[in-house]
Amino acid sequence: MWQLLAAACWMLLLGSIHGYHKKGGTTNPEANMNISQIISYWGYPYEVYDVVTKDGYILGIYRIPHGRGCPQRTDTGYDVWLGNSRGNTWSRKHLTLSPTSPEYWAFSLDEMAKYDLPATINFILEKTGQEQLYYVGHSQGTTIAFIAFSTNPELAKRIKIFFALAPVVTVKYTKSPMKILATLSRRLAKMLFGDKMFSSHTLFKQYIATKVCNQKLFHSICSNFLFTLSGFDLKNLNMSRLDVYLSHNSAGTSVQNMLHWGQAVNSGQLQAFDWGNPDQNMMHFHQLTPPLYNVTKMEVPTAIWSGGQDIVADPKDIENLLPKIANPIYYKLIPHYNHVDFYLGQDAPQEIYQDLIGLMEKCLQN
Repeated sequence: MWQLLAAACWMLLLGSIHGYHKKGGTTNPEANMNISQIISYWGYPYEVYDVVTKDGYILGIYRIPHGRGCPQRTDTGYDVWLGNSRGNTWSRKHLTLSPTSPEYWAFSLDEMAKYDLPATINFILEKTGQEQLYYVGHSQGTTIAFIAFSTNPELAKRIKIFFALAPVVTVKYTKSPMKILATLSRRLAKMLFGDKMFSSHTLFKQYIATKVCNQKLFHSICSNFLFTLSGFDLKNLNMSRLDVYLSHNSAGTSVQNMLHWGQAVNSGQLQAFDWGNPDQNMMHFHQLTPPLYNVTKMEVPTAIWSGGQDIVADPKDIENLLPKIANPIYYKLIPHYNHVDFYLGQDAPQEIYQDLIGLMEKCLQN
């Protein structure tokens, strides 16, 4: 797909040189902004904080403390915090390790659940003086939560409601191209991708997003790329915003994290990362094999939305998950939704957000 986008890039350049590309596409300003700038651009206040985890990773988190204009109850009125997992564009620092070292990238879902999520939640509650918060997660954001809330009961008590959008616990039935990783040996995967960062944001990707994907001619190619790992629903995508979506996608993670997902496809289970030999597993887990995560131990009130066309969080995997939820309070299947419709779908406010806010309001009244 990148070859197609590169070809499109050359077509754009040659078109400019020869004069047949006279009307350039309009680049949305947010395509070249960071998170703080985007929040400010839309008229909201923002605050930025660094959260340090117990193992030394520094996570950038963002806060929208209130609505537009004044600190009183405007818009919906919630105090919104945006978290980031280690290794992505906005959380790529460490107290002692350099992101250029393999040691920095030796993490996966396990560490995000064990260190990142607790550090972030505890920081927010300490900063706000609240005793609990609502947690909204999508995809891997739900996986981390299921692990953290089922293994850390004290953390789980600090969550009023867990809103799980396109939850991913097992990927036994996934049809996403990411399942190819499951067919690769660890050695071959590291030969292909290295042992550090996977799918980082680059200047080339930024150029493609802002100079190619803003052209109507290339909307189809660019939207296909956006949906490569998650399925297609072009009717529900605002094509005029493609440059924004692609310029911030993807934020990057570790190769080890992707190997963990490949392991999950093979095993069909939610299990800690297999370090490759019994000695390493013993050092990390005090047992020869990586432990299974038992989501039935999670007692947090849970609301779930899933998509009928989701090739990542496949409906069969969701079917297997639902009976394991100990405290379900809401479930909705959206038949036409794929994996990214939950945050990019034009009808997401009607299909998801109004009910999500309604559940929070109902909880506040009790």
